[in-house]
Amino acid sequence: MTFQVYDTTLRDGAQREGLSYSVVDKLAVARLLDDFGVGFIEGGWPGAVPKDTEFFRRARTELELRHAILVAFGATRKAGLAVDTDPQVRGLLDAQTPAVALVAKADLRHVERALRTTAAENLAMIYDTVTHLVAEGRRVFVDGEHFFDGYRYDPAYTAAVVETALAAGAERFVLCDTNGGMLPSQITAAIADVTARTGIAPELLGIHCQNDTACAVANTIAAVEAGVRHFQGTANGYGERPGNADLFAVVANLQLKLGLPVLPDGCLEQMVRVSHAIAEIANIAPDTHQAYAGAAAFAHKAGLHASAIKVDPLLYNHVDPSVVGNDMRILVTEMAGRASVELKSRELGLDLAGHPEALTTVTKRVKELEAGGWSFEAADASFELLVRSELPDRAASRPFALESYRVLVEHREDGAVVSEATVKIRVRGERVIATAEGNGPVNALDEALRVGLARHYPELREFELADYKVRILEGSHGTGAVTRVLVETAGAGRDWTTVGVHPNVVEASWHALVDALTYGLDRARV
Repeated sequence: MTFQVYDTTLRDGAQREGLSYSVVDKLAVARLLDDFGVGFIEGGWPGAVPKDTEFFRRARTELELRHAILVAFGATRKAGLAVDTDPQVRGLLDAQTPAVALVAKADLRHVERALRTTAAENLAMIYDTVTHLVAEGRRVFVDGEHFFDGYRYDPAYTAAVVETALAAGAERFVLCDTNGGMLPSQITAAIADVTARTGIAPELLGIHCQNDTACAVANTIAAVEAGVRHFQGTANGYGERPGNADLFAVVANLQLKLGLPVLPDGCLEQMVRVSHAIAEIANIAPDTHQAYAGAAAFAHKAGLHASAIKVDPLLYNHVDPSVVGNDMRILVTEMAGRASVELKSRELGLDLAGHPEALTTVTKRVKELEAGGWSFEAADASFELLVRSELPDRAASRPFALESYRVLVEHREDGAVVSEATVKIRVRGERVIATAEGNGPVNALDEALRVGLARHYPELREFELADYKVRILEGSHGTGAVTRVLVETAGAGRDWTTVGVHPNVVEASWHALVDALTYGLDRARV
């Protein structure tokens, strides 16, 4: 049983609002998709989009694909124009790809109102373009635009479009839910009807679904279960409006749930790496709650879940996360029980199983702090420091002791606003006073602390404040509200997050900063 995994991230996926790939980006994404093992990569519309024309030109010398075949996308010849004189068709041939995808109108209403031509001429446009490209040695896929809407309107004409494309030599006719309005049962019914009406085997059909009903993945799987062997999608579901079928979810469901041989051996476990790398190239934050590939896809919060997972991880995981390159994560929150704390500690390399008193203390402490607004599910470093404080042989040594700190904010006559912080600390028996300015009170405090510690801890030069988030806690009001601060720090090839909570935002920030430096310095010594 052979399946054609067809990716259209670089063409249909690029229609997502706010997304714009450079040629270099497109080449990088193509390499990642090839790593994932897709069979076909639709690279764009040469001749119509200059960037895509350049992509195909460079791809001929710069892309060495192991699994995928590059596909150029375009349209059938224009109405009333000979196929060998149509410049758009010429552009498809000039791309020099082994395969070509043609979009063709499958809805009679679009033929008459959008193309402003006749039903017969539309069929001739399809037949002429397919035969011309096949004669030039190209594999041809025909995307039947608005197939399902057209089939409901005039099934006889839409069936004729399918028959014409395949009779002309198209390798597959792809049924497109262009408006994304179908449900799985409607997909299945249409495929059953068109194959019965035409006698065409479902293996000669393909499926392309938009996600306007949030059913694109389910619709694609329904089509495969109905016999279709060619399916299209995009990385992370990128695309116009709500997007396309998420190719990663489709592939994982077909391979892991239905046992179908979709990808080459060893490729499925590349999913998370490829998904996140493409998101970075697209400059879109990875969806943490994306099925299979998201960071939270196998994250467990409830203590009841953790108790069962401690016995057997598959009791609460629908698949082994490692098969798609992901990991199970235990979230420590106010819902945490002893099992959650024990599993999370083990995940961080700290075994509390042999320290029942420490486990009890940490569990109680977590619940108390969480009740006061602290949040450890996004601050693994602070949680690790908390656990280690109860394990004397593993406790992180504090790099300094605070005597006091002071922060001033000055609004100057010229309109400049300058923050200045002074810290008084004891470092290895020495009293140190350090002052620094910053672009805000927290930045000034961070700079002053680094100045005071720099001579004793030169490793601090590698640490960088990567992100800073402040949240007013629920139920708090106005300028006197309790705030939670999350600080993300980067250095030495890794990053870590710490948390602080206090009615005073500077004090909350101080707690998070101290944890950040303590954790980073301790790790630097490992």
